Amino acid sequence: MNQSKVKCADGILLAARILVALLFLIFGWQKLLDYPGTVQYLSHVGAPLPALATVIAIVMEFFVSIAIILGVATRPLAALLALYTLGTAFIGHHYWTMTGMARIENEINFYKNISIIGGLLALYVTGAGRFAIDGLWHKQGAGEGTPAGG
Repeated sequence: MNQSKVKCADGILLAARILVALLFLIFGWQKLLDYPGTVQYLSHVGAPLPALATVIAIVMEFFVSIAIILGVATRPLAALLALYTLGTAFIGHHYWTMTGMARIENEINFYKNISIIGGLLALYVTGAGRFAIDGLWHKQGAGEGTPAGG
């Protein structure tokens, strides 16, 4: 019984990694394909150093999401992506400075970011699970006392 719970948990962690990273993957890809448009957008919303912010956004959203889906360095990257998501919530969805529909839309998006952070923090705590590159690396070093699923 306990063994089936572990197998189920690993499958759920795989699904969680895919689902939490999917949003970042999609929008990171869009940013990668339209770098100039992303720089212009980030300049419009008041992001500091929009060209550098665009590079950071592409790395965090596209490349880090791929790593999380594959289960590579899941714990540190989940923590890093959580911090990035918090930053984007405050820079991109500062609803408290807005009125009307813009306030409502940005409040929703702000709290969606906060919810995504919750999922990323859960991945930080649990690790990637068995179905991940992290699990393969830790499995090889398991004799050294390193837990699988990092």
